[in-house]
Amino acid sequence: MRRLALLLGLLALHQTHCFEFVVEGEWETETSLEEQHGRFKRAILTSEEQEDFENSFNSSGHGFYKAIRGDDITVKSYKVESRITSRFCHTTVKSSVVNSGPNAQSIGFNVQIPKRAFITNFTMNVNGITFVGSVKEKTVARNLYAQARARGKAAGLVRANSQDMETFKAEVHVPPGSKIEFELHYQEMMQRKLGFYEHSLYLQPGRLVPQFQVDVYIYEPSGIASVETPNTLGEHFSGMAKLTSSKDKAHVVFKPSLQQQRKCENCTTSAIDGVFTVKYDVLRDSNAGELHVSDGHFVHFFAPANLSPLPKNIVFVIDVSGSMWGVKMKQTVEAMQTILDDLTMDDYFSIVDFNHNVRCWSEELVPGSTIQVAEAKKYIQNIKPNGGTNINEALMRAVQMLVKASNQGMIDPRSVSMIMLVSDGDPTVGEIKLSAIQKNVKKVMREEFSLFSLGIGFDVDYDFLERIAMENRGVAQRIYTSHDASDQIRRFYSQVSSPLLRKITVQFPEDSVSDVTQNHFDKYFSGSELVVAGKVLPSESTTLNSFTTASADRLDLSLQTEADYLELDAALAQQQHAFTGFARQMWAYITVNQLLAERSLAPTAGQKRKITQRILTLAVEHQFVTPLTALLVESEDAKERLLADSPKDPKQGCCAGGSLGGRTPVQMVHSIPPWVQMTTPAPPSHAERPLPDHITIVENDPHFIIHLPKNNMDVCFNIDSEPGHILNLVSDPGAGVVVNGQLVGSKRVGVEEKEKVNTYFGTVSVFYQPDSIRVSVSTDRIDLTYGRNNHSFTWGATADITQDRVKVSIVKDSKVMVTVDDKITVMVLLHRVWKKHPTHVDFLGLYIPNNNQYSSQAHGLIGQFGQEPEVRVFNMHQGADPLKKEATMEVKGNKLVVTRGWQKDYRQDNKRGSDVFCWFIHNSGKGFIDGHYTNYIVPRLDSFLPLPL
Repeated sequence: MRRLALLLGLLALHQTHCFEFVVEGEWETETSLEEQHGRFKRAILTSEEQEDFENSFNSSGHGFYKAIRGDDITVKSYKVESRITSRFCHTTVKSSVVNSGPNAQSIGFNVQIPKRAFITNFTMNVNGITFVGSVKEKTVARNLYAQARARGKAAGLVRANSQDMETFKAEVHVPPGSKIEFELHYQEMMQRKLGFYEHSLYLQPGRLVPQFQVDVYIYEPSGIASVETPNTLGEHFSGMAKLTSSKDKAHVVFKPSLQQQRKCENCTTSAIDGVFTVKYDVLRDSNAGELHVSDGHFVHFFAPANLSPLPKNIVFVIDVSGSMWGVKMKQTVEAMQTILDDLTMDDYFSIVDFNHNVRCWSEELVPGSTIQVAEAKKYIQNIKPNGGTNINEALMRAVQMLVKASNQGMIDPRSVSMIMLVSDGDPTVGEIKLSAIQKNVKKVMREEFSLFSLGIGFDVDYDFLERIAMENRGVAQRIYTSHDASDQIRRFYSQVSSPLLRKITVQFPEDSVSDVTQNHFDKYFSGSELVVAGKVLPSESTTLNSFTTASADRLDLSLQTEADYLELDAALAQQQHAFTGFARQMWAYITVNQLLAERSLAPTAGQKRKITQRILTLAVEHQFVTPLTALLVESEDAKERLLADSPKDPKQGCCAGGSLGGRTPVQMVHSIPPWVQMTTPAPPSHAERPLPDHITIVENDPHFIIHLPKNNMDVCFNIDSEPGHILNLVSDPGAGVVVNGQLVGSKRVGVEEKEKVNTYFGTVSVFYQPDSIRVSVSTDRIDLTYGRNNHSFTWGATADITQDRVKVSIVKDSKVMVTVDDKITVMVLLHRVWKKHPTHVDFLGLYIPNNNQYSSQAHGLIGQFGQEPEVRVFNMHQGADPLKKEATMEVKGNKLVVTRGWQKDYRQDNKRGSDVFCWFIHNSGKGFIDGHYTNYIVPRLDSFLPLPL
């Protein structure tokens, strides 16, 4: 296989020690912006080289490289340790080797690392001489290296490519008996895909190792939801990975003995050859995200769940030119069969296939019905590849299709529109200049459209696909033509097939933060995660707040969360295996990646130079080996040097860049294109409409306090019902509003089965019939439902949600305010109790103002008092309880014996409450409410009260 690029040079010859380094390859020379992007020259492999490359790495990461290379050597130890803290990972790979042969020889150290990782250091000790690394600007490091190289021979390090990795390779030539210790450090941020973070370590020691051990330490302050170690190394090592975990920590250790490493009982070769994987996800208390503050920096993670997907409009643009003949087309068709089955009736789609001509399966978008999907699958199945490649016309036709549907009102304004391009080659027909195609597409693409590019194999200019996607709110991915290419296509589609939110913006209070990374995102897809980081400015406050706004299907969201400045640092100090500098390094990692993406899109050389300087400053400060920096590794006396460099990768296109698995910003679809807003405007207001001092209240088990403003009095009664019963509180068919509450019972510890238990409201529902919207508030969560769609929120964050004429305001762990059509307001107060209390349960209080604008048809246990009855209290006298007076109440033609007492209003003090004095009516309000309380029991949470009562 051809050497792709020289990455590391190791210095020559120390006069007093008998060892030397060997050089392979030549240094890449920098090219101008015009050379890189103006001509768009492709880096295409010969068929022999491509086959050599693809055969060398299969989809699981196996390769021909061995971690330690050489004959007659003894590998004393090979140890890998990863410390993952708040999704940021620092990995260290160490190996100790002895040349136990009779002759001098070259010993290699190879480590396959994820493409998205940055090497931060490489040290080596050769017979007592220690080389220590430091990151410098590439030109500075090369000059220093060249000075040393002139004194003798040097060793080389080459990069190799596969789908998710690149290979670090060092080699040293040493005499017999030499002892060498290698140590490599690299850092990366965990990307969430399809609901999991996946940490992969490529283990290929190449021989049996007496001390072989892998440790993965995970610390997630918010808690770990799940962690698993899939058996990706094969059945030979089934069950050997040991996992221990607690609420917020996990430790995975893989430590096979020498015998367990053998391929067979008497084999001398190692069976360890592949990827060791740890998958996990974190606990999320709310949809507002997690805000972590540490070491003067913050990181905000946003990965909401329990939201209904947005409908999507998608045009599949498929290359059917002659080069797609055979396996490529077969795998594309297989993938499309599954992808089309994923479409729903809410989705609209069409197919454009192209060679030298452009054809449309349907000239207009059609719904994803069973019939249409079946027809599309037949069409795909019958495609016969031939002819040239007219990418420009195909993309123009796809965009025109989306524009036409939008202009005709076929596209829901809140839906997501996207084009998915699948191609294996460069244009040969029509417009063939890549820069012109980019300009053409960008000119016609609307802001709400996205373009995703899939490049199959190596006959395509991947850099072009990446740039055209990045400029149009999408991403690119290379598809490798191995046996699982169809799975690669399907997996990519799965990551973008379920959009949940649009136009997401994360903001912070003014003067609280600086140097914020990308904080405006075009889309959020289910199972992924958006990440914003920055620096925290000095402040008198002890907490940092974040405010996130977004649009969902018929839904506008405003979410708020907060974090203490000192809490996380204090927790980290108590952790033995945490990476304490994670926030600072993560901010730098995200910033550098975004700047690299911005640099690749820079339209002028001047802008590119400015961005380059920013990257250099950050990379040197945070010790990242990037395409613009190098790792200069020097002996302690600075007389011997080696150089770790990260040049451009010819197999990745005409210039440095990345894709879903490469060096782009780590969020899906969120490389930093020109439309990104990098500001931190003032956060949205969370002001709520205040409730009046005197109000109708339902609290505890359940006590109704009906405020009668005309009579200037409060009247109380209890409802003595059963757990599970749903009581109608407000039923107003005229306004289309119903408010119901479902009862829960206290715990039955030590209570006879027949004995009555206290009941409380466990769920309160507000249903607005004209828009078919129901807000269901329980002690666990808040659900907003309309039609088949459901959005769920926890009590863990402050949020404002607007859907049509219904507004929901959530105050973290406190209350929910539901306002319907700006006329009717209901406030629900959360009461938490000690979980281990023998009888008490969490419950809800209800607060409804008397100025709600009900219609004349309003009824219900509370709604009937919208039309206030005449009430007269007389014959006040001392009751059986000397502290409580009794009287006679005349109301609705009834004379009732009432008792003066008090109940609680918990709006100001959730624990103790304030007293509300009232006249108490016995027997579940009989005589004060219309009919009997059982008349107000309804079958469902959205049921209106039957009329007449």
